[in-house]
Amino acid sequence: MNIIILIPVFNDFKSVSKLIEEIDNNISDLNSSFSVIVVNDASTEEKILETKNLNNINSLKLINMRKNRGHARCIAAGLKHISENENFDYIIPMDGDGEDRPEEIKNFVEKIKDNPNRTIVGERVKRSESFIFKICYFLHKIITLTFTGKFIKFGNYTCLTKKTVQKLIEEKSTWSSFSGSLAKTEINLIKSPSIRGSRYFGPSKMSFLNLIKHSLSIIAVFKTGVIFRSITFYAIYLIIIAEYISIITAIPLALIIIFGLVILKISGRENMTEFNNSLTNISDIDILK
Repeated sequence: MNIIILIPVFNDFKSVSKLIEEIDNNISDLNSSFSVIVVNDASTEEKILETKNLNNINSLKLINMRKNRGHARCIAAGLKHISENENFDYIIPMDGDGEDRPEEIKNFVEKIKDNPNRTIVGERVKRSESFIFKICYFLHKIITLTFTGKFIKFGNYTCLTKKTVQKLIEEKSTWSSFSGSLAKTEINLIKSPSIRGSRYFGPSKMSFLNLIKHSLSIIAVFKTGVIFRSITFYAIYLIIIAEYISIITAIPLALIIIFGLVILKISGRENMTEFNNSLTNISDIDILK
Protein backbone atom coordinates (compact mmCIF):
# COMPACT_ATOMS: atom_id res chain seq x y z
CA MET A 1 0.00 0.00 0.00
CA ASN A 2 1.20 3.47 -0.88
CA ILE A 3 0.14 5.82 1.90
CA ILE A 4 0.76 9.57 1.79
CA ILE A 5 0.58 11.56 5.01
CA LEU A 6 -0.57 15.14 4.36
CA ILE A 7 0.44 17.76 6.94
CA PRO A 8 -0.54 21.47 6.69
CA VAL A 9 1.69 23.91 8.56
CA PHE A 10 1.76 27.60 9.34
CA ASN A 11 4.64 28.94 11.46
CA ASP A 12 5.10 25.68 13.35
CA PHE A 13 8.03 23.91 11.69
CA LYS A 14 9.53 22.88 15.02
CA SER A 15 6.44 20.81 15.81
CA VAL A 16 6.21 19.38 12.29
CA SER A 17 9.87 18.35 12.42
CA LYS A 18 9.24 16.40 15.62
CA LEU A 19 6.03 14.92 14.20
CA ILE A 20 7.79 13.61 11.11
CA GLU A 21 10.44 11.92 13.25
CA GLU A 22 7.70 10.39 15.43
CA ILE A 23 5.87 9.17 12.33
CA ASP A 24 9.09 7.56 11.07
CA ASN A 25 9.52 5.74 14.39
CA ASN A 26 5.92 4.52 14.52
CA ILE A 27 5.70 3.08 11.01
CA SER A 28 8.84 0.96 11.26
CA ASP A 29 6.96 -2.34 11.61
CA LEU A 30 4.09 -1.56 9.23
CA ASN A 31 4.10 -3.37 5.90
CA SER A 32 3.29 -0.31 3.80
CA SER A 33 5.08 2.38 1.82
CA PHE A 34 4.84 5.80 3.49
CA SER A 35 5.51 9.26 2.07
CA VAL A 36 5.01 12.64 3.73
CA ILE A 37 3.88 15.84 2.04
CA VAL A 38 3.95 19.03 4.11
CA VAL A 39 1.98 22.02 2.80
CA ASN A 40 3.51 25.29 3.98
CA ASP A 41 0.64 27.79 4.13
CA ALA A 42 2.84 30.84 3.34
CA SER A 43 4.54 30.78 6.76
CA THR A 44 6.35 33.95 7.79
CA GLU A 45 8.94 32.10 9.87
CA GLU A 46 11.94 30.35 8.33
CA LYS A 47 10.89 27.08 6.72
CA ILE A 48 13.27 24.56 8.23
CA LEU A 49 12.36 20.91 8.69
CA GLU A 50 14.97 19.49 11.05
CA THR A 51 14.53 15.79 10.41
CA LYS A 52 17.36 13.32 10.77
CA ASN A 53 17.75 9.64 9.99
CA LEU A 54 14.37 9.03 8.40
CA ASN A 55 14.70 5.30 7.83
CA ASN A 56 11.07 4.38 7.14
CA ILE A 57 9.59 7.35 5.29
CA ASN A 58 10.28 6.86 1.59
CA SER A 59 9.95 10.46 0.51
CA LEU A 60 9.43 13.89 2.06
CA LYS A 61 8.23 16.93 0.12
CA LEU A 62 7.51 20.50 1.19
CA ILE A 63 4.92 22.36 -0.91
CA ASN A 64 5.28 26.12 -0.45
CA MET A 65 2.22 28.28 -1.04
CA ARG A 66 2.42 31.91 -2.17
CA LYS A 67 -0.54 33.19 -0.14
CA ASN A 68 -1.98 32.05 3.18
CA ARG A 69 -5.38 30.41 2.64
CA GLY A 70 -6.07 28.84 6.03
CA HIS A 71 -5.98 25.32 7.44
CA ALA A 72 -8.95 23.79 5.61
CA ARG A 73 -7.94 25.21 2.23
CA CYS A 74 -4.38 24.06 2.81
CA ILE A 75 -5.65 20.48 3.17
CA ALA A 76 -7.96 20.88 0.17
CA ALA A 77 -5.10 22.06 -2.05
CA GLY A 78 -2.91 19.24 -0.74
CA LEU A 79 -5.54 16.64 -1.63
CA LYS A 80 -5.90 18.11 -5.11
CA HIS A 81 -2.13 18.14 -5.67
CA ILE A 82 -1.70 14.55 -4.53
CA SER A 83 -4.66 13.36 -6.61
CA GLU A 84 -3.21 14.92 -9.75
CA ASN A 85 0.51 14.33 -9.24
CA GLU A 86 1.24 11.44 -6.88
CA ASN A 87 0.86 7.67 -6.86
CA PHE A 88 -1.15 6.64 -3.78
CA ASP A 89 -3.68 4.23 -2.37
CA TYR A 90 -4.59 6.19 0.77
CA ILE A 91 -4.06 9.70 2.16
CA ILE A 92 -3.83 10.42 5.89
CA PRO A 93 -4.30 14.14 6.64
CA MET A 94 -3.11 15.07 10.12
CA ASP A 95 -2.37 18.23 12.07
CA GLY A 96 1.29 19.08 12.41
CA ASP A 97 1.42 20.03 16.08
CA GLY A 98 1.31 16.59 17.75
CA GLU A 99 -2.36 16.68 18.70
CA ASP A 100 -2.97 13.95 16.10
CA ARG A 101 -0.90 11.15 17.62
CA PRO A 102 1.38 9.31 15.15
CA GLU A 103 1.12 6.07 17.15
CA GLU A 104 -2.48 5.78 15.93
CA ILE A 105 -1.40 5.41 12.29
CA LYS A 106 -1.01 1.67 12.91
CA ASN A 107 -4.70 1.53 13.89
CA PHE A 108 -5.62 2.97 10.49
CA VAL A 109 -3.41 0.46 8.72
CA GLU A 110 -4.95 -2.46 10.63
CA LYS A 111 -8.47 -1.31 9.73
CA ILE A 112 -7.47 -0.86 6.08
CA LYS A 113 -6.66 -4.57 5.92
CA ASP A 114 -10.22 -5.49 6.88
CA ASN A 115 -11.92 -2.59 5.06
CA PRO A 116 -9.75 -1.74 2.03
CA ASN A 117 -12.45 0.23 0.22
CA ARG A 118 -13.77 2.33 3.07
CA THR A 119 -12.53 5.57 4.57
CA ILE A 120 -11.57 5.57 8.24
CA VAL A 121 -11.98 8.48 10.65
CA GLY A 122 -10.24 9.02 13.96
CA GLU A 123 -13.20 9.38 16.30
CA ARG A 124 -12.26 11.46 19.32
CA VAL A 125 -12.70 9.51 22.56
CA LYS A 126 -10.55 11.75 24.75
CA ARG A 127 -9.27 15.32 24.50
CA SER A 128 -6.33 17.05 26.15
CA GLU A 129 -7.70 20.61 26.45
CA SER A 130 -9.07 22.39 29.52
CA PHE A 131 -12.43 21.47 31.06
CA ILE A 132 -14.03 24.71 29.80
CA PHE A 133 -12.84 24.04 26.25
CA LYS A 134 -14.17 20.47 26.40
CA ILE A 135 -17.59 21.81 27.44
CA CYS A 136 -17.53 24.31 24.56
CA TYR A 137 -16.51 21.57 22.12
CA PHE A 138 -19.33 19.34 23.34
CA LEU A 139 -21.80 22.22 22.79
CA HIS A 140 -20.36 22.64 19.29
CA LYS A 141 -21.16 18.98 18.53
CA ILE A 142 -24.69 19.29 19.95
CA ILE A 143 -25.42 22.45 17.96
CA THR A 144 -24.05 20.79 14.82
CA LEU A 145 -26.24 17.75 15.42
CA THR A 146 -29.31 19.91 16.03
CA PHE A 147 -29.00 21.91 12.83
CA THR A 148 -27.46 19.32 10.49
CA GLY A 149 -28.50 15.92 11.84
CA LYS A 150 -24.79 14.96 11.86
CA PHE A 151 -22.90 14.05 15.04
CA ILE A 152 -19.37 14.73 13.82
CA LYS A 153 -16.75 13.42 16.25
CA PHE A 154 -13.75 13.52 13.93
CA GLY A 155 -11.41 16.16 12.59
CA ASN A 156 -8.67 16.09 9.96
CA TYR A 157 -7.08 12.87 11.23
CA THR A 158 -8.50 10.32 8.83
CA CYS A 159 -7.44 7.67 6.31
CA LEU A 160 -8.97 8.44 2.93
CA THR A 161 -9.42 5.98 0.09
CA LYS A 162 -8.68 7.08 -3.47
CA LYS A 163 -12.42 7.12 -4.21
CA THR A 164 -13.11 9.39 -1.25
CA VAL A 165 -10.31 11.77 -2.26
CA GLN A 166 -11.89 12.07 -5.70
CA LYS A 167 -15.25 12.88 -4.15
CA LEU A 168 -13.69 15.52 -1.91
CA ILE A 169 -11.87 17.35 -4.68
CA GLU A 170 -15.10 17.47 -6.69
CA GLU A 171 -17.07 18.90 -3.73
CA LYS A 172 -16.88 22.66 -3.24
CA SER A 173 -17.49 22.46 0.52
CA THR A 174 -14.04 20.85 0.90
CA TRP A 175 -12.64 24.32 0.21
CA SER A 176 -14.27 25.54 3.44
CA SER A 177 -14.49 22.58 5.85
CA PHE A 178 -12.70 19.25 5.52
CA SER A 179 -14.62 17.32 8.19
CA GLY A 180 -17.95 18.81 7.14
CA SER A 181 -17.33 17.92 3.51
CA LEU A 182 -16.26 14.37 4.42
CA ALA A 183 -19.41 13.89 6.52
CA LYS A 184 -21.45 15.13 3.56
CA THR A 185 -19.83 13.01 0.84
CA GLU A 186 -19.27 9.77 2.75
CA ILE A 187 -21.96 8.13 4.87
CA ASN A 188 -20.45 4.70 5.47
CA LEU A 189 -17.34 5.65 7.46
CA ILE A 190 -15.28 3.30 9.62
CA LYS A 191 -14.47 4.68 13.07
CA SER A 192 -11.16 4.26 14.85
CA PRO A 193 -10.79 5.47 18.48
CA SER A 194 -8.48 8.47 18.67
CA ILE A 195 -7.09 10.32 21.69
CA ARG A 196 -6.35 13.99 21.17
CA GLY A 197 -2.70 14.47 22.10
CA SER A 198 -0.89 17.50 23.50
CA ARG A 199 0.96 19.99 21.35
CA TYR A 200 4.67 19.41 21.06
CA PHE A 201 5.51 23.09 21.42
CA GLY A 202 3.55 26.21 22.34
CA PRO A 203 -0.15 26.73 23.15
CA SER A 204 -3.02 25.32 21.10
CA LYS A 205 -4.15 27.47 18.19
CA MET A 206 -7.77 26.33 18.62
CA SER A 207 -9.02 29.36 20.57
CA PHE A 208 -12.66 29.91 21.51
CA LEU A 209 -13.08 32.21 18.49
CA ASN A 210 -11.49 29.66 16.17
CA LEU A 211 -13.78 26.98 17.61
CA ILE A 212 -16.80 29.12 16.71
CA LYS A 213 -15.49 29.61 13.17
CA HIS A 214 -14.76 25.89 12.90
CA SER A 215 -18.25 24.98 14.08
CA LEU A 216 -20.03 27.43 11.78
CA SER A 217 -17.95 26.26 8.78
CA ILE A 218 -19.06 22.67 9.37
CA ILE A 219 -22.70 23.66 9.81
CA ALA A 220 -22.58 25.80 6.64
CA VAL A 221 -21.74 22.68 4.58
CA PHE A 222 -25.31 21.52 5.26
CA LYS A 223 -26.90 24.94 4.69
CA THR A 224 -30.01 23.62 2.89
CA GLY A 225 -30.93 21.38 5.82
CA VAL A 226 -29.96 24.11 8.28
CA ILE A 227 -32.30 26.64 6.68
CA PHE A 228 -35.13 24.07 6.60
CA ARG A 229 -34.64 23.20 10.28
CA SER A 230 -34.34 26.88 11.21
CA ILE A 231 -37.65 27.67 9.50
CA THR A 232 -39.25 24.70 11.26
CA PHE A 233 -37.93 25.82 14.67
CA TYR A 234 -39.06 29.37 13.92
CA ALA A 235 -42.60 28.28 13.00
CA ILE A 236 -43.01 25.95 15.99
CA TYR A 237 -41.68 28.52 18.44
CA LEU A 238 -43.89 31.25 16.93
CA ILE A 239 -46.96 29.04 17.43
CA ILE A 240 -45.97 28.35 21.05
CA ILE A 241 -45.49 32.03 21.98
CA ALA A 242 -48.28 33.44 19.80
CA GLU A 243 -50.34 34.44 22.83
CA TYR A 244 -47.34 35.66 24.81
CA ILE A 245 -45.41 37.63 22.20
CA SER A 246 -43.13 40.30 23.60
CA ILE A 247 -39.66 41.74 23.13
CA ILE A 248 -38.25 39.05 25.44
CA THR A 249 -40.00 36.09 23.84
CA ALA A 250 -39.13 37.40 20.37
CA ILE A 251 -35.36 37.26 21.05
CA PRO A 252 -35.03 33.58 19.99
CA LEU A 253 -36.81 34.43 16.73
CA ALA A 254 -34.26 37.16 16.01
CA LEU A 255 -31.40 34.81 16.91
CA ILE A 256 -32.66 32.14 14.48
CA ILE A 257 -32.78 34.71 11.67
CA ILE A 258 -29.28 35.99 12.49
CA PHE A 259 -27.96 32.43 12.68
CA GLY A 260 -29.40 31.60 9.26
CA LEU A 261 -27.88 34.72 7.70
CA VAL A 262 -24.47 33.94 9.22
CA ILE A 263 -24.59 30.39 7.84
CA LEU A 264 -25.46 31.66 4.37
CA LYS A 265 -22.60 34.16 4.58
CA ILE A 266 -20.06 31.51 5.61
CA SER A 267 -21.28 29.11 2.94
CA GLY A 268 -20.03 31.69 0.44
CA ARG A 269 -16.51 30.42 1.23
CA GLU A 270 -17.34 27.28 -0.76
CA ASN A 271 -15.89 28.42 -4.05
CA MET A 272 -15.29 25.69 -6.64
CA THR A 273 -13.47 28.05 -8.99
CA GLU A 274 -10.95 28.94 -6.29
CA PHE A 275 -10.62 25.26 -5.38
CA ASN A 276 -9.97 24.24 -8.98
CA ASN A 277 -7.32 26.98 -9.28
CA SER A 278 -5.76 26.30 -5.86
CA LEU A 279 -2.60 24.70 -7.27
CA THR A 280 -1.67 27.97 -8.97
CA ASN A 281 -0.94 29.22 -5.43
CA ILE A 282 2.04 26.87 -5.22
CA SER A 283 5.31 28.79 -5.51
CA ASP A 284 7.69 25.80 -5.43
CA ILE A 285 8.12 22.27 -4.07
CA ASP A 286 11.18 21.24 -2.06
CA ILE A 287 12.09 17.56 -2.32
CA LEU A 288 13.76 16.84 1.04
CA LYS A 289 14.07 13.09 0.65
